[in-house]
This record gives sequence, C-alpha cells and structure tokens, in this order.
Amino acid sequence: FEGLRYVWVDRKGAFCRVRYGKKCNAILNPFYVFQMFSIVLWMVDHYYIYAICIFIVSVISITISLYETRKQSITLRNMAQLITTVTIRRKSGEEECVSSVELVPGDCLIIPQEGMLLPCDAALLAGECLVNESMLTGESVPVLKTPLQASDRKYSSDTERRHTLFSGTQLIQAKGGRPGGVGAVAVVTSTGFFTAKGDLVSSILYPQPIDFRFYRDAVKFLLILALVALIGTIYIFVVLYRSNVSELVIRSLDIVTIAVPPALPAAITTGTIYAQRRLKQHGIFCISPPRINICGKVSLFCFDKTGTLTEEGLDVWGVMEAGPAGFSELVPEPRLLPPGHLKSGLACCHTVALLHGQLLGDPLELKMVESTGWTLQEPDGDGSVLNAEFGGHKVLAVMRPPDQQAYGAVSIPAMAIVQRFPFSSALQRMSVVTVTHGGRSALAFIKGSPEMVASLCHTQTVPAQFSSKLHSFSSEGLRVLAVAYKPLDVNSNLREVEKDMRFLGLLMMKNLVKPESAKVINILRKANVRSIMVTGDNVLTAVNVAKTCGMVGSDEKVIFVTATPHTEYFDSAPHLHANDFNLLSLQILMRATIFARMAPDQKTQLKVIFIILTVKYYGANDCGALRAADVGVSLSEAEASVASPFTSKTENISCVPLLIREGRCSLVTSFSLFRYMALYSLIQFCSVIILYTVKTSIADPQFLYFDVLLVTVLAIVMGRGGPSEELYPSRPAASLLALPVLGSLFIHTCMIALGQLAALFITTSEEWYIPLNATEVGTANLPNLENTCVFDISGFQYIIMSVVLTKSYPHKKPLYHNMVFLILLFIQFGVMTWLVLYPGPAISWLLQLYNISDMNFKLLLVSLAALNFLICFVVEVSDLYGASQIPCPRTSVKLCSKINEIRHLYNGCDRKLVTF
Repeated sequence: FEGLRYVWVDRKGAFCRVRYGKKCNAILNPFYVFQMFSIVLWMVDHYYIYAICIFIVSVISITISLYETRKQSITLRNMAQLITTVTIRRKSGEEECVSSVELVPGDCLIIPQEGMLLPCDAALLAGECLVNESMLTGESVPVLKTPLQASDRKYSSDTERRHTLFSGTQLIQAKGGRPGGVGAVAVVTSTGFFTAKGDLVSSILYPQPIDFRFYRDAVKFLLILALVALIGTIYIFVVLYRSNVSELVIRSLDIVTIAVPPALPAAITTGTIYAQRRLKQHGIFCISPPRINICGKVSLFCFDKTGTLTEEGLDVWGVMEAGPAGFSELVPEPRLLPPGHLKSGLACCHTVALLHGQLLGDPLELKMVESTGWTLQEPDGDGSVLNAEFGGHKVLAVMRPPDQQAYGAVSIPAMAIVQRFPFSSALQRMSVVTVTHGGRSALAFIKGSPEMVASLCHTQTVPAQFSSKLHSFSSEGLRVLAVAYKPLDVNSNLREVEKDMRFLGLLMMKNLVKPESAKVINILRKANVRSIMVTGDNVLTAVNVAKTCGMVGSDEKVIFVTATPHTEYFDSAPHLHANDFNLLSLQILMRATIFARMAPDQKTQLKVIFIILTVKYYGANDCGALRAADVGVSLSEAEASVASPFTSKTENISCVPLLIREGRCSLVTSFSLFRYMALYSLIQFCSVIILYTVKTSIADPQFLYFDVLLVTVLAIVMGRGGPSEELYPSRPAASLLALPVLGSLFIHTCMIALGQLAALFITTSEEWYIPLNATEVGTANLPNLENTCVFDISGFQYIIMSVVLTKSYPHKKPLYHNMVFLILLFIQFGVMTWLVLYPGPAISWLLQLYNISDMNFKLLLVSLAALNFLICFVVEVSDLYGASQIPCPRTSVKLCSKINEIRHLYNGCDRKLVTF
C-alpha cells in the first residue's frame, strides 16, 4: 500500500516494513485507457482522420505527461537521495569510513566539527549540534540539539526532537562530543524512507486524499453522464435493431464515447493551473494544486500570534525582581539590575550559540542576552582550559559579565553552563545548570511561562502580587517570562532540577502588531470570514493583540472560559493532558475567538478549516497543525515549505485575501468548465441521437472541427480570467449536484435539444427539402440537409454555452478582462456564421456540408441560435441559479438542527466573544 509492504521476519517475530519503488502508471490512467478504447472504436467505424488526430493528440499528451512525471521523479530523487561518505565507530572502537547507503539502525555515527548534511535520522549521544532544519520545518533559525538523557522511557523521535538529528537537515556545527572537544556522536535510528525526510517524500509521492465536495460531486456527475450514455445506447439499439450486428455494436458503443467526455477531468484543472501561476507571480508557492479550489470555500482562519499577527522580533520592555517584600520597581533593562541571581539567570538561561563569532538562536533569547550586557564564550579545542577553570566540569558555554566589573563590594563572577535542558513547548519552560570558578556555587536556573515557573517554586518565594502583575502586563500585550533558581548538586537530572525552585522575577518583552494585520482582519470580517487566534501565549496578551489588530472590537465583551483538566505530576509540575482539550464542548468551540496556552498537539487537534502559521523559532511544533488543516500556509523565504501546501514569501498575512480570491476564482472557473464540458457532451449526444434517428450521422471532419478547433480551444482560454479585486461576503458554490445546478443543466439540455429539433423540423418543412436515401445509413448518407442544419445550430450552441457558463461577478474579473477568450469568441462566432451563410464549395466538400441556397433559411437558423442564446442566458443569470449555494435537503436539516442547538444555548445572551 503506497509503496509499502509488510514482511514477516521469523527471528523477530514481527512484521517489518519494506519500501518499494513507485511505478509510473501514467499510460494506465483511465483517461488514456478510455481514449485508446475510443480510438479503436473509431478506426473500426472508418473514422480514420478523426481517430488519427485524436491518437496524435493523445500521444503528445502522454509524452508530455511522462516527461513531466520523469522530470518530477528526477527532482524528487535528487531531493530524497543523499549518498555521502560517513564515519562510523565499530564495537571494537575502530572508526571506519563507509558509504551512507550502508548505514543501518544501531550504527554509531561520528559527526565532524564542521557539520554535515545528515543522510539518516539519529539520536545525539554526546556533544551539541547546531542544526538548520528549514528543509523539514521551514524554520530558518538554527536549532541547538543536546545529548539524549538517560531515561526508562522508550525512545521516540517525536517526543525527543531536541535530541534527534533528522535526515536531510544541515548540521552547521558539532562540538563537545569527542576527545579534543570537537565533533559529536550519535546513533542511527532510521534510514531511507523510514526517516522524517522519508516520510516527507512519501507524502509527496502519495499525498493524502482531498475530501472536497466539488471533487466528490464530479465523480458522481460522471456516473450520471454514464447513465445518460446507457440510455442512449439502449435507444440506439432500438432504433438500429434492424442493422447488422457489427453496425449495431459500433453505434451503441460510439454513443458512450460521446456522452462521457474523457477530457472532462483534465479540463477542470485548467483554472487551477492558471491560479497557481498567478499565485507564484505574487510569491505564493503551492505544492498541492487541488487545494487551491478548497481556498475558495474557506470560512474560518486560525492565525498564530507571534511572527504572524505580530512582528517576529521582540524588544525588552522591562524587568521586575521579586523579593521578600514583593516586586521591586520596574527596571527598563536587565543590564541596569544590581548584581544578583536574576541578572545571572537572564544571562545564562538560554540556548544561544556562537558560529564564526556571531550569536545564533531564538530571537527572544538573543534580545534577552544582549540586554544583560554579558558576553558568550564557547570552549576552544578540547575545552580543557575552560574545564580546568571551572573545577573540571564539562563546560558547554561561559557567560562573562562586562569587563568583570565590580559593583561596590560585590564582584560578578563568570558563570559556566554545564547542563542544558532545552525549551519544550509541552512543558512551557527550559533550564540550565551553572557553576562559577573552581566549580563552586552550582545553580539551576529555569525560564518559561509565569504560571508554569511559579508552580515549580516554593509558594513563599512567589510574591503576593504575582497574579495582579501578570494580569496587568499581559493586558498591555506584553510577552511575560518568569525566572527562578535554586542551588543544587551539579550532576542533578531534570527531575531534580525543576522542583523546589525560588522565584526570581519577571521579564517583559514587547511584541508589536504588524501594520498589515489589522487591514487584513478587517477585509476578512467584511467578507464574512471568521478569524481565530491560536497561540501558546498568555490569554491576556492574546486578547490585547486581538483588540489591536481588530479581531476583537474595543466595545465587545470578553468572556473567559477555562477548561479544568485532570492533572498529573510530570517532573513535579501540573501537566495538561492532550485529551483535556476535548473537554470543551462544540458550542464553545464554535463561538471561541482566542485559544490561548495551546500546546502543539492541541493545535493539531483543533483541525480547523484553514490555518496560517509563521516560520518562527519552535515553528517545527506547528507542522502538525499545518498538515491537519484543509489549507495550510507557511510564511517563509523558502520557495516551498514541505510543512504546508502553501508558502508565502511575504512575511505578513497580506497573502490571505489574495489566496482566498484566487481560490474562489479557481473554484468558479473549475465549476464553469465542468458544466461546459458536460454540456458539450450533451450537445453532441443530442445531435447524434437526432441524426441516428433519421438514419444519418455527424461526419468525421465535423467531429474534428467541433472537438479540436472549437471546444478544446475555448475550454483552454475560458479559465484565463483573473480574480476579483475585492472579497465579497458570499462564497461560490461547490456542489455540482445541488438542485438549482442540476435544474439549470436540465433546462439548458432541453433548450439544446429543442433548438436542434426546431432546426430539423424547419428544414423538413421547406419546399426545397430533399429526403434522405432510405437505403443508406450513417455517413454513407452525407452530405444531407438534416446533417447540415443540425451541424449549423449545434456549432452555435458550443459557442453559446461557453459564454453562458463563464461566470465572473463577484469572484472573477468581468469577461472583457479575458481578452484572449473574448477575441476567440468573436473569431469562432464569425467562422460559424460564415459556415452557415456562405461556406463555399471547398469548405462544404471538406466538412461534408449540403449546399443550401436559401439565404432566408440560413438567416433563420442564425436567428434560432440567437434565441437559444437568449433563453439560456436568462436561465443562467436568474435567481434560480443564485440559490445554487443552498445545500442538499439532508445536509440542510443537519445544519439547521446544529444552528438551532447553538442558538438555543446562547438565546438571550449578549456574549460576543469566548476566549480560552
């Protein structure tokens, strides 16, 4: 299944996964199979010219398809396949250089100091690595990976991401893991398709099926056309039952190739292709084109806060130190703090690293370290000098105060970081262990969300004003972090470090709202598109940002809803179960505008219709939410982010209205093209049925003219029209099986059939009418009056329907903006009028048309076509089709029931916003 097989291995007593290559099945596509069947049928029926032309077109199409598939396969292989030479350590301790192809799980991998492009997934055992994971997560900020800690838990790359090196990521620097303080050591955990990169490649090779109503209805509609074809086959069988068996079989099967157009699935992708090109011109890249149409039905957006609605960078706003008497006065910068544990904690509690003399890391931590004035020093060589300076401990980094300056009688010592426990969004904190000269004064510092840090501290060390101060700062939109410390043994593990802490104080950072955010939110509100914020930050900070960007009105009442979870103690701290998010009822979820303190897995559980997330530090945590959404967008400088279907180079949410407009335009175009191709088949179906009834048929050159020179050309350029400049409150229809849509198609089909029958009856009523040769059947009767009159009126009908079904307002630009289509319409109309009024002997012979000399009769046919156009146009623009957005009755009952349930719950309430 999807390239995987499970093979039983006796010695393991279990199934093992085995990956097989993907075969190219483009030639076995049902479209091409049906085309080949049709070509064989036409050749048997002596439609040589038409069959040869369609065969050439099919060969060209298959060749292009195979070329594109091969091109994509090579690109994907180049991305997926990484063969390099690596160094592994054998059990004997000997190191050996081998090809990365020979790596297997369990191999001990030696990582050089200068880093490498990793060919496998591996767990880091010794040393630290600075890694660029942008290929997998879209995250441009390098991530510091630390060694895996000893634990009784089973290893999992999902839960141990901070200790796992992933295939395809660039290791920028490795240190502290081998003799001499250079390089690092890791153990291979996965190779090939079973790595994180392999999962990515698999998702590209076998994308998740898209459950969108338009695509489901398209398949069902094809079944309706197949039913029409069956009815036509039965009718032809009845009409021609006296013919010989071969003629009867050929005619019966021929009607199937007419009623079910094999080009229909390909035609509806035209609008999506045009939309994808326009998006690329605006710096928005798409790796899943079918999702463009889904953008057209979006009614809800979920935005992350930091870096999406607000600026990526943070500025230090101030710091408040805690003491026995409560909080001190606000200090604007940490560097102005007196010497003490708070200042030391702000300087040391981070994962900032040095690369060629430049500081790299989380923008928040960079600002924090910079604001203290302390400098970062990393070990040189084997680190023995620094290790000796700090009591023989393994030093990861040293933080030195400016100029070792003295404040009165207090001297600030340099501090060495000897243990790091990186930030975890699930735990909402990080911690470090430090020592001073000689290995004395071992201290643990913790930094994280104020609520989490306070819960890990002795109650008597947390000031009584903690909650009020946090409420005040958060309400101003400030990002608030808390810092705590405690003395401990330098060899303590994480469980020992993060308990019985002593509260030190609060650090406030200002995160400004991007100027584009308020404008975009206002556009979405006017378009009846609901905006939601999903953030891991404090709820009061989120509310302030929501009010600033207009997501919440200044006059709206804010109601806070808090889910009370079951609690367990994980590392001696309350921990929120992922399942507790499910405690929130559907009614609350339907009304909530802000979801605060959301863990990454909870963001994924939300499974909203549309999620916008930015590329920011810890951005990898949001990949699950991006993939869970129907449409996910990553804001990144990269041309494509594998974390989401869409990537925008514009690092603000101004891409959102454009994406919706293009989605609506593409959906309207796909809708129009599908209906046009269906009616094209029905026009031809009616023509063939009428002519078979009178013992004649459409000529081979006539089929060729209609299918290739008329319909195909019009269908290609119909989708060129761009999106409207504004977003309108209404959304385009997506159901092909809605009663108004089927009703309009039925009326159009009736008008088409009546038009062709009217042309036939008018012709047979003329004095100069010459009946058919009753002894001949099919094309042997050509040219004749019946065929010519039906050819004339049906030719106009193909053009008429391309105009009638081309939707513009309010989701597309008016028709006159699509100049290519407009020019082709005039050309096609002119050519068709010429073929009706005066085709000339050469063209009449080529198309096997009967030479009619009565000009008044030919003008009457043109008038009949004009009347056909007028009726179909009125039907299409009537209010009947305007109701096409009404869902099917069964869906309506369920929807109304749910709406009434929610209305009943909130009946009489003036609630305008619910936040969690």
